[in-house]
Amino acid sequence: MTPQAPVRAYRRLSVEERRAQLLEAALGLFAHRAPDEVSLDDVAEAAGVSRPLVYRYFPGGKQQLYEAALRTAADALRECFDEPRQGPLLARLGRALDRYLAFVDEHDAGFSALLQGGSVVETSRTGAIVDGVRRAAADHVLRHLGAAEPGPRLRMTVRVWITAVEAASLIWLDEGKEPDVGELRDWLVEQFVAVITVTAGRDPQTAAVVADALAADGPLAADG
Repeated sequence: MTPQAPVRAYRRLSVEERRAQLLEAALGLFAHRAPDEVSLDDVAEAAGVSRPLVYRYFPGGKQQLYEAALRTAADALRECFDEPRQGPLLARLGRALDRYLAFVDEHDAGFSALLQGGSVVETSRTGAIVDGVRRAAADHVLRHLGAAEPGPRLRMTVRVWITAVEAASLIWLDEGKEPDVGELRDWLVEQFVAVITVTAGRDPQTAAVVADALAADGPLAADG
C-alpha cells in the first residue's frame, strides 16, 4: 500500500492573528517597495489569502492598510530608543542607534516610504504617526539625559539631533549604505555630543545636564 503524503494541519487564525499576518505581509512589501507600488493584490498574495479577505480586515482599502502598517513600524521605531538608563550615556545612545539603524537597514526602501510618504498614501494622519515617532525618540533621549523639566533650548537641541539621525539614515540609504553602519553610528553619537555641547555654552540648564549625564563618558565628552 502506497503511503499517503502527510496532510498539512490547518489552524484557523483568530482575528488578531490574521490581522497581524496581513500587517506583516504588508510591511514586508513596504520594506522593499514604495507604497504607491504595492497593491492589495500584492499583499493578499504575500499573505497567501484572497483579496476579499484583505478587504474584510481593512475595508478602507490600501490607505487603511498602509496607516496600520505605518503604526506597526512606528511602534518598532519608538522602542529603538527605549534603552535602560544604566551605564554611560553615549554607550546607551550607541545601542539605541544600533537598533534604529538595524531597522533602517532591514526595511530599506520601506523606511524611506514611511518617512517620506507618497502621493497616494500620505495624509495628515500618516504625518502625525511619523511625528509621534520623532517626539517619542526625543523624550527617550531627554530621559537619558536626566532632564525632568527640559527647557526650550534643550528640547530643541535633542529634536534637531533626532531630525539629523533621520536625515542621515535616508541619505545613507541613498548612498548605497555607505559608510559602514558602525561608522555612521559613531558619527551620529559624536554629532550628539557636538550639538549638546554648543547648546550648553548658551544655556545653563543644558550645561548642568551635560555635566551630569556625560560625566561617565570621559575623554569623548571632554573632546566635545
